Amino acid sequence: MWFIFRPDARIVWRYREVKERLGWYKAVMDNKMPAKYLIAKRVPTDLEPSTATLSELWREHEKLGKVFMDMWGKIREGEAKLEDYQVPSRSFLDVKIEIVKRLLEECVFCERRCKVNRVKGEKGACGLDARTRVASWFHHMGEEAPLVPSGTIFFTGCSFKCVFCQNWDISQYPENGVEVTPKELASMAEVLRKEGVRNINYVGGNPDQQLHTIIESLKYMNINVPLLWNSNFYMTEEAMKILIHVIDIWLPDFKYGNNECAQRLSGVPRYFEVVTRNLHTASKYGDMIIRHLVLPGHLECCTKPVLKWIAEHCSNALVNIMAQYRPEFLVRKFPEKWPEIYSRVSSEEMHQAYKLAEKLGIIYKPVS
Repeated sequence: MWFIFRPDARIVWRYREVKERLGWYKAVMDNKMPAKYLIAKRVPTDLEPSTATLSELWREHEKLGKVFMDMWGKIREGEAKLEDYQVPSRSFLDVKIEIVKRLLEECVFCERRCKVNRVKGEKGACGLDARTRVASWFHHMGEEAPLVPSGTIFFTGCSFKCVFCQNWDISQYPENGVEVTPKELASMAEVLRKEGVRNINYVGGNPDQQLHTIIESLKYMNINVPLLWNSNFYMTEEAMKILIHVIDIWLPDFKYGNNECAQRLSGVPRYFEVVTRNLHTASKYGDMIIRHLVLPGHLECCTKPVLKWIAEHCSNALVNIMAQYRPEFLVRKFPEKWPEIYSRVSSEEMHQAYKLAEKLGIIYKPVS
């Protein structure tokens, strides 16, 4: 009965651009194609992951990645089916799980590259050790129309320190929530899919810091469902290499058009080059809806450069230009420190953003 509340969740599929640009996602959503993680579980390996060195694991990962791409291509083109491939005793997914476990001992999941040993309880900028906590999981009706209802799993902790964060209670306080194991996370995802969600939406906080638990949870999942990565997209190249073979649709948050605003408002260095690098990679591996939250007073420095970059480099993505900004968290407490964002976005700013999007040929209205 969810479509009674969001009729646009059905209507959106009448748009040719949406059907074309989210074709893989929709095929998995409709059970016409297998989710990528199910294919990764069918790619065999002769390597024993637990006894291999990290270098050996990465070499095997690169080799198996080519096998995966061949299998994925054949399945997409209808030349093969998932059932044509046997389930091996050890798979590509097992190699990924072991690599991520090793990375956790010197954490480089995000570009802060804290290199702390989270397995031993050390914590980096995200405030997390090896334990994963879920703040909530439910059918989300407020996401973009093609995603609703979305099986959203909110994790605690985040690599960003956004002064205006609307989810600050879980992003900046990682001890909130309930600790979950990979098996429990897999069970959540399976329950959500059986209840009718269109996807499993890993979000937060931020999911990048939970990479180890999420990847291992896939070992215990066998249900067909699109996996969605809803992230600030500040992950490392190592993390992206792990994700590209299991994520079906990307939902990146492209906030800033320059490094200065990112450093001042989110406390992260090298923002623009890191996020655009990851957007380039993601655009080659799965469908994508890019979110851009318009900030008051940041039309020239952020919104316009972001939209122009998307039009030039990610023209295959759909874009949601968001007007939901409100002054929260630290901005609300200390407005004198960030006076330009202590307000709502004006209708004129949104009008200019939409006008530029139309001029650049960016699709945004069907997914808003």
